[in-house]
Amino acid sequence: MNSQPPSMNRETALRIALAARALPEVGVGRLLDILHQRIEGELDEESLQRVTVTDLKTAFASADGEEDGEHIGIGLPALKEAVRILWGEGVGKDLPQAVGLDVVPEGSIRVAVASNNGERLDGHFGSCLRFLVYRVGVDSLTLVDVRSALDTEFAEDRNGARAELIGDCQVLYVVSIGGPAAAKVVKSGIYPIKKAGGEARQILADLQGVMAGNPPPWLAKLLGVRAEQRVRFERSDDEAACA
Repeated sequence: MNSQPPSMNRETALRIALAARALPEVGVGRLLDILHQRIEGELDEESLQRVTVTDLKTAFASADGEEDGEHIGIGLPALKEAVRILWGEGVGKDLPQAVGLDVVPEGSIRVAVASNNGERLDGHFGSCLRFLVYRVGVDSLTLVDVRSALDTEFAEDRNGARAELIGDCQVLYVVSIGGPAAAKVVKSGIYPIKKAGGEARQILADLQGVMAGNPPPWLAKLLGVRAEQRVRFERSDDEAACA
């Protein structure tokens, strides 16, 4: 699996990946090519701060055969936003803080949440900026890790790399995920769940409610509830409903 180029540090790679997202239909690879054309020497935070809107506009125009740069298909607002990101403005300022656990709560599971902003579920599996990893128990909910998906942008198999990134999790919440990507997630032993989005802690609080009640078979298995116990719980619920 390929990762970011060895001459590029993590902060530089993050800025480039985020800037590529701000440009319609421009992938990380294409933006890297453009930057290498405009910048002599290594790509780093200092050299990225020398990139201007005119530089990007001219470079994209040249690549597309547009001499005047007026019909490159990328609007001025998008170019300005990309340059702002390349300069480092606002990058990584809203990251939630993870907490280490000395003792893992009994009966808890690891849950990954695809996120782009703060502590929210608002990301698509194949394009989210990061995965928030929570340790979730019936009576406990802790953010234990924040994992940047940056390195996966440079991988040959991006979906496989993302599945590997959260390979120690049992459940994944996403806004959306494609069929092939979902297959790789399931193959990694992770149960994917699609939700419309919202505050991660509220969504996981709903999961806690399911865990505390009569969890579906897939969740009961993750929680270590034996088959005979699941049958007993189901019978108890049926008896209560008939009472």
